[in-house]
Amino acid sequence: MAKRRNFSSAFKAKVALAAIRGDGTQAELAARFKLHPTQIAQWKREALEGLTETFDNKSPKLKGSHEDEVKTLRARIGELVVERDFLAKAFER
Repeated sequence: MAKRRNFSSAFKAKVALAAIRGDGTQAELAARFKLHPTQIAQWKREALEGLTETFDNKSPKLKGSHEDEVKTLRARIGELVVERDFLAKAFER
């Protein structure tokens, strides 16, 4: 059974950009990057869909969600520190 390959986002962007530019046919790109043509088409479609979000100045979705995530994670860290300290004192007895 073949092992599943994982690709970095930089590689996916490189392949999608080559497909968008039209550096070759899908079959040529598939041979060059050792991928299935369907995978190249999917990454190209995802890249084109993501372009509208890149140039959308009205909603800073990523920054807001990132700040919310940081706040949530810091709260969770605080809870875990309190729990750890409580358990450390309990085991000292």
